[in-house]
Amino acid sequence: MKLMPCPLNGPRNITEFACAGEVKPMPDPARASDAEWGDYVFLRENAAGVVREWWCHVPTAFWFIAERNTLTDEILKTYPASELFKQRVEFAAPGEDGA
Repeated sequence: MKLMPCPLNGPRNITEFACAGEVKPMPDPARASDAEWGDYVFLRENAAGVVREWWCHVPTAFWFIAERNTLTDEILKTYPASELFKQRVEFAAPGEDGA
């Protein structure tokens, strides 16, 4: 059984988690084009080696970041997203931005 060290719940069976892809910079919500959003949401680098990925502990809906070696599938480190992202990004509801 493979274990994932969840920052909130401790070591848990890997089947309790879902991977949501690599961590990458988000486009500016106020200025990004549809093409930029499409690239951000759908395109992956699929790099060989150590990558940062978004993971979710499904039973608790807790999102965190894992550093994983894609060549060996070894999980090197896990930590709350707040360690990497220090501030929230606010999004305007449709029609609130004056457009």
